[in-house]
Amino acid sequence: MSASLNAALAEQCKFVVGCPPAALATTAGDGDFVSMKNYRRLTIVILVDNATTVTGGAVTLVQATEVAGSTTAALAMTRMWANTDVGASDSLVKTTVTSNTFTTSTTDNKNLMYVIEVLAEDLDIAGGYDCVRVDVASMANAVGSVLYILDGARYGAATPPAAITD
Repeated sequence: MSASLNAALAEQCKFVVGCPPAALATTAGDGDFVSMKNYRRLTIVILVDNATTVTGGAVTLVQATEVAGSTTAALAMTRMWANTDVGASDSLVKTTVTSNTFTTSTTDNKNLMYVIEVLAEDLDIAGGYDCVRVDVASMANAVGSVLYILDGARYGAATPPAAITD
């Protein structure tokens, strides 16, 4: 889909709530799957509000063959962008991810933002994987939310195609 200089971002991208504001608690699977079959890129925005005596959450990505998530596999992640104090700065710092996982900041009383980019070709397309979910596990004393932004619709349409159905 070619972007018009006058088009609103909401007309060019699909915005999907991956996880509403919640305690991204002690188990994986808080987020919903989103389908990338009609999109070239997925930007995942994770917002975190740390309280006191916080433990950072372990962030990983999971791919699936359908949004129900009955067939899943880990999805490699090598980088992300982080802002560990959004009250002090609006800068995102490109950060290397090792072992496909990173842990959110454990600094008390800070608001955080993390951004992860996934390209459609990053998924195991040959294996039938076209859906993605972010998992945040082992986080305590913090609240977070996840926003998915899909862009690069593969098929021209006046409205970006659905991403929460297969």
